Amino acid sequence: MFTEEREKVKTPEERNRAQREAATAPDKKPEAVSEEPLQDKDTQGQTGGEVSAGDQETSAGAENMTEAVSEEADVAALQDQLTALAAQLKVKEEEAVELQNRLLRLQADFENFRRRNTAERQELSTYVTIDVVNRFLQILDNFSRAEEAAAKATEVQSVVEGMNGIQKQFIKTLEDLGVTEIPAEGEKFDPHLHEAVMRGQNPELEDETIDMVFEKGYVLQEKVVRHSKVRVISNE
Repeated sequence: MFTEEREKVKTPEERNRAQREAATAPDKKPEAVSEEPLQDKDTQGQTGGEVSAGDQETSAGAENMTEAVSEEADVAALQDQLTALAAQLKVKEEEAVELQNRLLRLQADFENFRRRNTAERQELSTYVTIDVVNRFLQILDNFSRAEEAAAKATEVQSVVEGMNGIQKQFIKTLEDLGVTEIPAEGEKFDPHLHEAVMRGQNPELEDETIDMVFEKGYVLQEKVVRHSKVRVISNE
């Protein structure tokens, strides 16, 4: 009991010194050492269910590599698509150039055809005009001969007969060219063929009947060359 009381009155320095001496005493038993076996850091991570920093870095590196490979594959696929599109575009451009060249050739051919056609039509028109002129020159020659005969004639009847012959020749020439006279006197008025320059009354004729022709009309193959100028009956 005295000892316990003495222990209580010790100063802190004395108690620290006593503890150090007790620790260095030969008969002092060493503290119990944990019998748990030391584990490797990697083993401890595996047994404890925890992933070490090295494993995390390895996994992250693998993921990054996979992503990089995937991105390279996407880039390669995109480059292939661009190459294919560029090839298609080149083909389309070549086709467009070919079509443009064909169009230019067609335009040139059409222009040449138009010029040839115009020249041929002009040439044909010239030939037709020459043929018509030659026909009427023959009539003109007959008029000249009739004039000379009239100057020497002693009878009017011979002159009249000569003029009638020339008129028949003229009408025959027109018919050969396809020109025919439009029937008018005694016919019903037709505004497509006739031109009414006067209206008159005649109880013996029906209304809209032509009773007088002032100027004969002619058609060329059913196309009106000149309308007949006529008087039309209007009794009302």
